[in-house]
Amino acid sequence: MRLTTKGRFAVIAMLDLAMHSQCGAVNLTAISERQQISLSYLEQLFGKLRRAGLVESIRGPGGGYVLSQNAAQINIADIIAAAEDMLDATQCGGHADCQSGTPCLTHDLWTNLNKTIDSYLRNISLQCILNQHEHRLNNDQNASHEQAVTLVSLH
Repeated sequence: MRLTTKGRFAVIAMLDLAMHSQCGAVNLTAISERQQISLSYLEQLFGKLRRAGLVESIRGPGGGYVLSQNAAQINIADIIAAAEDMLDATQCGGHADCQSGTPCLTHDLWTNLNKTIDSYLRNISLQCILNQHEHRLNNDQNASHEQAVTLVSLH
């Protein structure tokens, strides 16, 4: 199974959008610069994300994209599905015709892996990842502050 760059970049771009959309629509140029993803690639991805109903486009001055719903309601599986078309570990695309029309010996193994991954990603929202990121930043800032206090105390 492969999670391609398309799926990874779609999740990164959606997280960036969620982080910066408090002030209104976010343009793709800004996401492109912050995340170092080509603008033309983002335009393709956001077309798919819009068709999947995950983002809405705002036209005109100050236009760009906004999330179509709250970050807590958008799960990672839906983002990847919109970008990738299909995330599948089986060789047969889930049709169970791996070996001359019959399932191969490992068909159930890969089918169950697909279900496990899908379930895992459906239980993670954009908001969950944003919360984890914020928590990590706070921990890093606290650790830096503690190091600075220790250095000052030593002198």
